[in-house]
Amino acid sequence: MIKSDYKAGEASTDRWSLPSLTIPFTLVAVVTAVLLTGAFRILDISYILAIMIAIVMIASIILRWDPLTVSLVLVVHICFDWYMGYLIVGQLLAFALLVIYFLFRSPQHPWAQPRALWLWGLYLLVSISPAVRGALSRSDAAYYYPNMMLGALVMFWLGMVITTSKERLSTLFKILALVGALFAIHTIIETTTGVFLFATSRLSTYLTQVSDFQLANSDTSRAGSLLLNPDWNGAFLAMMLFFPVGLFAQSKSFLGKLLYLAEIFLIMLALLFTYTLGAWIAALGGLMAFILFVGRGRYRILIPSVLLIVGLMVIVLFPAEVSLLLNRLENPTTFLLRVGAWQTAIQVIQAFPLTGLGLGLTAYLQGAEAYRVPAQYRPLAHPHNSYLELGAMGGLPVLFLFLALLLFAFWQAWRNWKSGEVHLRVLLSGGLAAVVALSINSLSVNAWTLPPLAAIGWLVLGAMASRCVSMEQVKADDKAEGGRR
Repeated sequence: MIKSDYKAGEASTDRWSLPSLTIPFTLVAVVTAVLLTGAFRILDISYILAIMIAIVMIASIILRWDPLTVSLVLVVHICFDWYMGYLIVGQLLAFALLVIYFLFRSPQHPWAQPRALWLWGLYLLVSISPAVRGALSRSDAAYYYPNMMLGALVMFWLGMVITTSKERLSTLFKILALVGALFAIHTIIETTTGVFLFATSRLSTYLTQVSDFQLANSDTSRAGSLLLNPDWNGAFLAMMLFFPVGLFAQSKSFLGKLLYLAEIFLIMLALLFTYTLGAWIAALGGLMAFILFVGRGRYRILIPSVLLIVGLMVIVLFPAEVSLLLNRLENPTTFLLRVGAWQTAIQVIQAFPLTGLGLGLTAYLQGAEAYRVPAQYRPLAHPHNSYLELGAMGGLPVLFLFLALLLFAFWQAWRNWKSGEVHLRVLLSGGLAAVVALSINSLSVNAWTLPPLAAIGWLVLGAMASRCVSMEQVKADDKAEGGRR
């Protein structure tokens, strides 16, 4: 029975033994040693990274380190699908994982499925027509439906399946905080040294096309890291910031708090180097959401104080960079193009309210040209707003279904927050704030409609919506089911 499976899942813990932890990392160390000796010189860096990630992923699947496994899928999403342009490798891995977890389900690793599957099915069905009309190239065909529609369900479902206890949710957030810090370090190295780690010819071509994202009246460039575009990198960092924030508030260990504080500092510093105003506004909105959800009075004072101190450290240590960020407020073109893009998208929605132009960047670039307003002084492949993007490309039915799914998933996470004890509420507050930050950022950039960012958002929502997170909620649901019988 489902109820017994959940209770068994609660009883099983995520205690990773030291000997078992050494297995994949020893293998990676061996591969690295071989790499350093020059045996892999004939291989491209992408193949080397793929080998190392595959070793850890296979070991984590066998040993059922589910939070680590899905986190590696997210890394693949960013590094291979987005940075290297493969687009659907991460989603194929996620779907394969879901099948594996179903086939090897057990009382210790119970199966779960999302509520309101009919709503997901309707979303997938309604999206087919605009996806077909927008698939004017192979990249467009792989971009939207496999990632934004089907991929959203797969990642949300995967998040529910792997979260069999609040301990596993905490483990997932710890790994995500580490991933955010590592990408922040990559961004910091790119900015401070001018060296882009794991650079490729594809990157060089892209940066040449966008003038290296150089700021106006300055020789400083904005850092896009492995997300390529500084706006996307900023949206990623603004979201990832709240995982260490929640863990910092929850941790009782001094060393733990010190680690999470270091991660917060690194992510905030990297966020500065993107010079992305929308990301900072989203981070502020996420902070307000965290203060609202965290509940306990001392945390409502402690966390803003900590972030204020870290922010002051950044201002003192990097005053020139802070000045460049503030100077962007004085540049009218920063807002003019955005407003023009939104107005154009609204014109498109008015012209095609039910069908949209088709879910594809090429379809929008070509079809929206007839409705482009003067404020949008150059053609754009998307309207720099995820919600307007779905409405203009897919039609209002697709947009409304997306919003319904997003709000329903958030409501399920909120139910777990409401029924949870204090430490669980603090942990969930970090995840909820991350989703809020992503949603706010989607007003100024295509955050919820960017495959790697959407994958993180739906995975986190699925993990927080799992019934197993709050056993009080499990008992309440079981009682309600018993009453209906």
